[in-house]
Amino acid sequence: MAYLLGVDTGGTYTDAVILDEGEDRVVASAKSLTTRPDLSRGVGGAIDAALEASGIAPGAIAMVSLSTTLATNALVEGQGGRVALVFIGFEGPELGRAGLEDALKGDPAILVRGGHNHSGAEVMPLDLARLETEIAALSPGITGFAVASSFATRNPGHETAARDLIRRLTGLPVTCSHELSAGLNGPKRALTAVLNARLIGMIDRLISACEAHMARRGIAAPLMVVRGDGALVSAALARERPIETILSGPAASIAGASWLTGETDALVSDIGGTTTDVCLLRGGRPAIDPEGARVGAFRTMVEAVAMRTTGLGGDSEVHLIEGLGTALRLGPRRLLPISLMAQDWPGLVHDALDAWLAGESTGEHDGRFVLPLWRGTPPQGLAGREAAGVERLMDGPVRMVDAIRTRPEIPALMRLVSRGLVMISGVTPSDASHGLGRLDCWDAGAASKALALFAKRRNGHGDRIAAGPEALAQAIVDQLTAQTVDCLLEAAFAEDGRDWGEAPERLARHTLMRAALDGYHGVLGIEARLGVPVIGLGASAPSYYGAVGERLRARMVLPEYAGVANAIGAVVGQVAIHIEGTVTSPAAGLFIAHTPNGPARFGDRDQALLALEQALSGVASDRARRAGVEEIRLVTDRELSEIAIEGRPMFIEARLRVTAKGRPRIATG
Repeated sequence: MAYLLGVDTGGTYTDAVILDEGEDRVVASAKSLTTRPDLSRGVGGAIDAALEASGIAPGAIAMVSLSTTLATNALVEGQGGRVALVFIGFEGPELGRAGLEDALKGDPAILVRGGHNHSGAEVMPLDLARLETEIAALSPGITGFAVASSFATRNPGHETAARDLIRRLTGLPVTCSHELSAGLNGPKRALTAVLNARLIGMIDRLISACEAHMARRGIAAPLMVVRGDGALVSAALARERPIETILSGPAASIAGASWLTGETDALVSDIGGTTTDVCLLRGGRPAIDPEGARVGAFRTMVEAVAMRTTGLGGDSEVHLIEGLGTALRLGPRRLLPISLMAQDWPGLVHDALDAWLAGESTGEHDGRFVLPLWRGTPPQGLAGREAAGVERLMDGPVRMVDAIRTRPEIPALMRLVSRGLVMISGVTPSDASHGLGRLDCWDAGAASKALALFAKRRNGHGDRIAAGPEALAQAIVDQLTAQTVDCLLEAAFAEDGRDWGEAPERLARHTLMRAALDGYHGVLGIEARLGVPVIGLGASAPSYYGAVGERLRARMVLPEYAGVANAIGAVVGQVAIHIEGTVTSPAAGLFIAHTPNGPARFGDRDQALLALEQALSGVASDRARRAGVEEIRLVTDRELSEIAIEGRPMFIEARLRVTAKGRPRIATG
């Protein structure tokens, strides 16, 4: 028998599931809280609990596969390491394109002379001396580099030369844009490389945690990681290209949803602690986004499932919207639920909540705490208010009012949050569910106190925003229902195939849509419903999605293992390595094959196409073998661009895509 172990690490929980591959059945499943900064405790806890529940010896596990939403969550919340961009052959204003400047978030960009043209010829020699000087002048705290050169997908020579120099000088991870995409949009490739560099440390820590626990338990099986398009890649490749794991968890959830339910046409909605991910399943398969994965505010050049990811989850921050009435908004930032924080620091949490509740009024930061996410040595390379904030957290979590002494210190604290160095604890939908008795995982008493404190806040009329903790908890759950409905409607309009004339975001919230969902009947009668069922996934889906289905008049499918669908999806996929390249013709009788090793010139079109296909096939096959695939299937797709001149075709460009597919090797005793 071959047993497969799937692990999914989310913002709140790490799930593990063991499948019997021969019988296609779940043998055991388990959950453990995701533990930061030491991910190994959460990963190890989930694996150990699944093994214990199954009664299977660790040595019988034939393959381990890992999916995660950590990369997705980090981009949605604006977190990650501090990086430097090396921008070769571009002008300063191009930093403002494709959202690149926003992605840098003030991190340094080094502009260097060099680059190539569309045919792969060098425009200007690479200024390595300038690059070396600029690197030496960087301030401490850089965790990685991103390198993007003009037309690097036509000739990667300057990117690889810069990469080699940076590695020699710093020893830090370097991401080259041509390794992530074959597209020509330089600033967008640079954006993708920046995000990849920002995520390397996080994904490396997760993979290391999983590998270390496998070794401790005696699991001698290959470790795979789910990519954003649902395919499996080796752990080594995922370490180099963590950007490819954005939407890894959602992609795994789609595979898990199909495996669990047998549904072929449905909207799959997966609610986690940080995000809600919605994708259309059509004919049993998810669509691939042709424009690249979009996560939060960023459109990357990473191939992934056509998923709409929104910062809405069980641990979303609850905002009170300023105004005369009372209105709430959830997300996009994730907070540590008060009920969960009270599990580890009951004295701090309950004493503070009791003191706040005894007061006549509530302060701006009452009910909130700040937790450090480092262990041992504090973060380096900080100055000013950030350093002062870290100093106040050296002994552990504190009330937020003790972490910030003046208003100018608030932005400094938020910068520490965005770097993933600290986390804020406050009221979330998870606390609301505890307050309503729908959940009993954590400290329900602390949740009720925090809800009662929040309910004491006043709106623009001077009235309390809720009559008590139960009323506020129900309002929070109702708001989560409303925002989930919006997520599903946006996806439905986007995937419907009809040109509705307006953006899905606007249509989902249109006055007529609200009236139609209400089933309005006056002089005008108007109704609306979803035309496909909804598969609800996530541990909290049963708590919330019943009301969502009623609002949308849709059949709601909540499978038995909805809470571990990602972990199931992690082990039912296969390896698929995609490599792309182009053939161009800059002059009559000249054809250039832009291979992974650089441009090659030919006098015949077919020779150039054959050379490119052979080069791409070699790289794809090599990577598939390194991923553990023994029986490799190669698939080549060609796109030829030609125009007719006086009735005769003239070659413009050809794009080739070679895919190496296969199931990873299963370990045998």
